[in-house]
Amino acid sequence: MPYDMVMRKLAAVEEARAVMTEGMEWGVWKWLLEKRRVQEIADRATAALHEADRKVKAAWSDELKTAYKELVEQEKPKRGRRQEKDPEGVNIAPEVRLTAKKVKQAYDEGQRARVDAEDTFDEAEWRMSTDLAREGARKALESYDLREHAIRKAEAAGGRTTSGGKV
Repeated sequence: MPYDMVMRKLAAVEEARAVMTEGMEWGVWKWLLEKRRVQEIADRATAALHEADRKVKAAWSDELKTAYKELVEQEKPKRGRRQEKDPEGVNIAPEVRLTAKKVKQAYDEGQRARVDAEDTFDEAEWRMSTDLAREGARKALESYDLREHAIRKAEAAGGRTTSGGKV
């Protein structure tokens, strides 16, 4: 399914964008009253982005999936991890490895932004700080942009892995 088709269906992300944008103007009482609803909406947006990412990556070639999996495996703690090299990964073209690395970097940047936004919201709640809640909303909006960018990059990678196109 083309990315544009996937992204148009992400009403949960658009709802979260609207609430976060509105929330940047809220006072402390409004944040207190709305925090549970905001959390639920943000959780639905996160789930929708995760599902869109999963669908796009499921359409990748086996070669790109393997290259990406190798990158993910490299990040896992070495303790308990097999030291064997996957025999499939030996013949992956360098441009496919580079494409996988670029997609992984974009994905990781979006994930870091999501965690940062969540941490900011947690601190805002702990301190009962409207300013921090607003900052969390700003960071959440940024994380949605970064995660959508990563999904677009992943989709482009699926169509260009063996043609040598840039991603």
